[in-house]
Amino acid sequence: METLIRSATEGDADDLARIYNHYVSNTCVTFETDPVDADDIAERIAAMAAIPLPWLVAESSGQIFGYAYTSEWQGRCAYRFSVESTIYLDVQHTGHGFGTKLYTALIDSVRATSLHSMIGGISLPNEGSIKLHERLGFRKIGHFEEVGYKQDRKIRVHE
Repeated sequence: METLIRSATEGDADDLARIYNHYVSNTCVTFETDPVDADDIAERIAAMAAIPLPWLVAESSGQIFGYAYTSEWQGRCAYRFSVESTIYLDVQHTGHGFGTKLYTALIDSVRATSLHSMIGGISLPNEGSIKLHERLGFRKIGHFEEVGYKQDRKIRVHE
């Protein structure tokens, strides 16, 4: 399958909300508990574009099946060269190397800027995400113990 990776637009928001809402409703990999709509996603894309920070989509034959983006790490000025990274794939597209290709493109887009550090927070358990991050050169710096509560359990985050 030929994959096109490009910058996201607000017009992609319906597809991105569909992909994301699976994770909101069925997993603990995001701490959001209520599904989001296309307007929410469009606002998020516009907010990152205004900074500007990269937000990429992966598509094949005009169908979006994944996205990755960066957001501000913290609100203080001294953190301005650090970003947090995020990736989501349509469930049918996991485990086939698409995440590696999309995340590599995100990393490359960050390296082309003045940004210095990219931080990936992973809600546990999530072995696939840990392996993806390690394969791409991320290294574990610690855990946040029981910082989230979703699906009737306390969730730990791997940083």
